[in-house]
Amino acid sequence: MMHSVPQPAVERIVPAPGHPLVVGVRPGQSELVAHTAAVWALASGASLYCAYADPSRLAEEEFADGTVRHVGIDPDGDDDGWHRTEQQLRDWLTGLELEVPWEFRYLAGRPDRALTHLARAVDACAIVVGARRPHSARFGLGRSLGQDLARHQHRPVLAVPLEVVDWKLQ
Repeated sequence: MMHSVPQPAVERIVPAPGHPLVVGVRPGQSELVAHTAAVWALASGASLYCAYADPSRLAEEEFADGTVRHVGIDPDGDDDGWHRTEQQLRDWLTGLELEVPWEFRYLAGRPDRALTHLARAVDACAIVVGARRPHSARFGLGRSLGQDLARHQHRPVLAVPLEVVDWKLQ
């Protein structure tokens, strides 16, 4: 028997006013992504959930508030390293002085899956991610996080350009 997956539909639209946005962040990412998400959250009168999905960890349990209990994939690895990454990201976000209330979630596993879980949990109106740079080694190969999100959940995905190519040079 084929499992039916709920499809995007007008009745599944989450209204923007008062509903938070989820923004995917990662170490070394441009501050433009978080600031863009904050501008959109401010415009909709909402808060922001900033989240990092650590691909070196697995979600053991997902909770209703969007948090997860997670474990490392490598049982012999540095299982406390994630604490440093979490603190670095919290410090970075605090230093950005975003103009909206925000919370941070340290997630685990595939970023598209983790961000989808968080967006469902907090009833987000959209998910914001950074667009892949056009000159990166991975540009044009496979799918991007934004594409994966757009294919596996119904919320709009805002991809923030991190680098553009001048049309005159094309």
